[in-house]
Amino acid sequence: MERPTPVQSRCIPRILAGDDVLGIAQTGSGKTAAFALPILHRLAEDPYGVFALVVTPTRELACQLAEQFRALGSSLNLRCTLIVGGMNMLGQARALAQRPHVVVATPGRIKVLLEEDPDIPAVFSKTKFLVLDEADRVLDVGFEEELRVIFKCLPKSRQTLLFSATMTDELRALLEISQNRSYFYEAYEGFKTVDSLEQKFIFIPKNVKDLYLFHILSNLEDKNIRSVIVFVSTCRYARDYVHRVGRTARAGRGGLSISFVTQV
Repeated sequence: MERPTPVQSRCIPRILAGDDVLGIAQTGSGKTAAFALPILHRLAEDPYGVFALVVTPTRELACQLAEQFRALGSSLNLRCTLIVGGMNMLGQARALAQRPHVVVATPGRIKVLLEEDPDIPAVFSKTKFLVLDEADRVLDVGFEEELRVIFKCLPKSRQTLLFSATMTDELRALLEISQNRSYFYEAYEGFKTVDSLEQKFIFIPKNVKDLYLFHILSNLEDKNIRSVIVFVSTCRYARDYVHRVGRTARAGRGGLSISFVTQV
């Protein structure tokens, strides 16, 4: 990183000033560093755990966020714990009991741990930052109960940071409620992807999708592509597409997305 992106230059000073922040900017614009860097800056001044709780809607997003926090916080000997479904809950409870500096979690799994282990809520009693990443999806009605449990265990004096690639009615309503108490940054131009992303689609019969997938994956090494995320469930909203392809072409780098399109 040689110079801050617009979302970073506008949001980082406000976070360091102690403001709540709602940041809307396209995927790949540097939103993660916009909240991770000021959190790590404050953590360096007063290191304790759990200093920050980062909630994001899916496992792959949570894994990426945890990796980025560990990379950016490596010089601080950052302890970052990942709390997602599909992993051993007992091991996760033990990890939380050791009070890591940063916890990155999906709503469902952190809710279960908070409700089933009476010792876990106290771990978050002094948390300084709550981050909702991909806030448009976290604030969807499907996570209402999970968020209620999470908010209950956090101190009222925390800073709340919401970042999203898209603007929704839920975020607009939240902004209207908190207009006088939060900073709003918007560089939202509709459902938009970054210029460094190469986007392709393949129109194929439904019954040969697996063969095409195998062929494409088998040839990626020749193109010097080393890692791939495969999304399985059908993508029906433009918003979901923007979120999915936004897992690549991040931080100014290039990326490739390939969509399989069938007749039904």
